[in-house]
Amino acid sequence: MEYQENRSFILLYTREVLPTEYPDGLARSIHMAYSRDGIHFEALHQNYGILFAEATICADDTISPKCVKNPWVYELPEGGYGIIAERVNEDGSVDGESDSKVLFWKTEDFIEFQSFGLVPCSADLLDFRQDVSQLQGAVLPKGAVEGNVIEVRRSLCDRIVLHWSRIHNTEVCVPESIWAASEEELTKVWATAIYSDGSTSLKQVKWETEGIDFQTEGIHEISGTVQNIQYEFPLAKGYGDPVIFPWEGKYYFIATNDNLDDIGLYVRVSEDVDGLFAEGVMEHLILGRDEEGKFWQTFWAPEFHVIGGELYILFAVSDTNWGPQCHLMKLKKNGDILNPADWSCPIRIRKADGSWLTEVEITLDMTYLKAGMRSYMIWSYRRHTMSIGDTGSMLYIATVNEEDPSRLTSEPVLLSRPLFGWENVNGTINNEGPYTFVKEDTIYLTYSGGAANSYTYVLGLFTAKMEDDLLDPMNWKKSNVPVLSFYSVEGEYGPGHNSFFTDAQGNLMIAYHAETDLESTLRCDGIRRVHFDIHGQPVFDMSVRRDLCPDLKKVKTRLITGRKKDK
Repeated sequence: MEYQENRSFILLYTREVLPTEYPDGLARSIHMAYSRDGIHFEALHQNYGILFAEATICADDTISPKCVKNPWVYELPEGGYGIIAERVNEDGSVDGESDSKVLFWKTEDFIEFQSFGLVPCSADLLDFRQDVSQLQGAVLPKGAVEGNVIEVRRSLCDRIVLHWSRIHNTEVCVPESIWAASEEELTKVWATAIYSDGSTSLKQVKWETEGIDFQTEGIHEISGTVQNIQYEFPLAKGYGDPVIFPWEGKYYFIATNDNLDDIGLYVRVSEDVDGLFAEGVMEHLILGRDEEGKFWQTFWAPEFHVIGGELYILFAVSDTNWGPQCHLMKLKKNGDILNPADWSCPIRIRKADGSWLTEVEITLDMTYLKAGMRSYMIWSYRRHTMSIGDTGSMLYIATVNEEDPSRLTSEPVLLSRPLFGWENVNGTINNEGPYTFVKEDTIYLTYSGGAANSYTYVLGLFTAKMEDDLLDPMNWKKSNVPVLSFYSVEGEYGPGHNSFFTDAQGNLMIAYHAETDLESTLRCDGIRRVHFDIHGQPVFDMSVRRDLCPDLKKVKTRLITGRKKDK
């Protein structure tokens, strides 16, 4: 292969299966790496898969997971690139359904991909295939097995690398000079953090002003320390599905309480977020076990939501017979969140015709979305749980009336099933834990896949436009890859089942649970800032160090005091 200085190389490959570290559903997906010289290849997306085969739906409505092998890439005559891979079963065995066919994707930039599913395999396509073992002397990413490489323009490679690499803080700027008539005015001057993709965020500065008289005319060289939002993981241990809710000047915390076998709804309150996780913080029981057995087990995934101006908690609960079902309860007018007597009796959610969401199956993880003039409920539904006919958990959506959110106003619509290898992995087939936020005209819906209390748990993402009909699944765009996984932030395994809130500084924050190591099944809570990249897209994996480089925390400026600001 002849190398040129203005060219680069993209390698597509699958990885070796490591059952306890990187199982079949992940390893047998298409990964990507790049090289500037055709010899030294650096993994993209932290060596996590980028293109996954979709599972098939069997006649009994169960899911048959699929994977890929032997991926290869070639230039298309009309421009852009084609990607081909053989489809196999999850364990790598031959997939009889795809005989003489291959999976096919098109891409212009190796960032966005258009899937065409299975297509007939012609002999000329196989001519493009080249095993990675033929790259003699090349240094490949960890675990790379079959695949092939293609030469691309250096400028395209730069774009690919920027997209599939972690964003990190590269610079911090403050004004060269600041006029302030008081220390209070000075505190309003924030620093601008600049990131590797060109995006920015504003951060408070703790200015050193000791001995400065703001009323006396003068020019002062001052220093400051840029403040960074920081919550050390893990926070609360033994709590899943965390929700932090600002309400009337205070912050409230509610979650699934694994420490008490998921029995009861407990709430914490504090003047600030840190206080919610302070040692010895009180927990207030607002709904316990019912003596008559109506609310007996699986007090799961409670969420605070304001619906029609009223405060509700959505949650799932079972009676003495296991089988969680979606319920809600409402805070009475001028009621106290911490007072059980101020909450209405929980009501089970019904469909528009008055029947239950399901009679014999399970429903859980319900969340609320207000989009324009319409209100929606989104929840998870599963049939034949943990049996031969297990369908896996699925996401459904329906409209609801704000005046009576306990009853849907449309038929439930199937939004998503766990078809990708990161959603159905090691026998766990989950689409659950939906939660939304709205930015400008876009709705962002996160949800969880993989094992809920294991390292394979991840966050997936849907997006839709506010003006679209959200009951039409075609109006939702599903991400090919998880937006948060155990490869995202060092020391956090199985991040998932999240919620969002806005902090006192106006930052969008994500709360989630994860484990502290690969073997742990103890769910612990974490919080971090949601960053927005140069294209305005949310970034959920911004670690504290990448959010603000420790070497850039100290800043200096010239402070002007004692005279009017120049006009």
